[in-house]
Amino acid sequence: MKTKTTTKPYKGIGMEGTVAKWYARLTQKSIQDYKDLAARMAAELEPGARVLEVAPGPGYFAIELAKLGHFAITGLDISATCVQIARENARKENVEVAFHQGDVSEMPFASNTFDFVFCRAAFKNFSKPVRALEEMHRVLKPDGRAVIIDLRRDAPVDAVNHAINGMNLGVINGMLTKLTFRFMLLKRAYTKPELEDFLAQTAFQHGEIREHPMGFEIWLTKRQPSA
Repeated sequence: MKTKTTTKPYKGIGMEGTVAKWYARLTQKSIQDYKDLAARMAAELEPGARVLEVAPGPGYFAIELAKLGHFAITGLDISATCVQIARENARKENVEVAFHQGDVSEMPFASNTFDFVFCRAAFKNFSKPVRALEEMHRVLKPDGRAVIIDLRRDAPVDAVNHAINGMNLGVINGMLTKLTFRFMLLKRAYTKPELEDFLAQTAFQHGEIREHPMGFEIWLTKRQPSA
């Protein structure tokens, strides 16, 4: 029995214009987290790997990853403003990342294109989560891997508040961020059984779901087709 419908309306604030610029400034305060995450993912990649980041926002992760090795990195975001910001950030950092505007449920890339697909803090926002997973599978090369990192709906409030307090956002941004998590992001997020149900409806079939106090990491592999 399915635990979640495969489509849902996106009811959040559109990440365009002033909202996108505010988000870029806010998340830039956590740049060390992006550096650490990029270093961890770079250790999983071969030189020359073709990498796709889905929903890169201001592009901080992709840019930090580009500094760490000879990778061909692409970013796909539905927000035109975020794409503009990410391109400008890459220019300032003097790295090559190809940022494009597009929808994860209909990615403008050929099948079997990427060695690695990465998505952080965005999966809960996708209106067609199963379709997004199917598209990630399609664009991966055989034996390619995908990593999705996001919030758990059942994350303890204390764990969320503790993490936000450590972001050094200031009083007002910290308060706004806590309210956003409580009344918006946690409600959009999924539980482990729901994620397992989504995966069962795709060619991935299953994946390793690593739970953390605030969220999860899903590690997926596109298996070679059977002979």
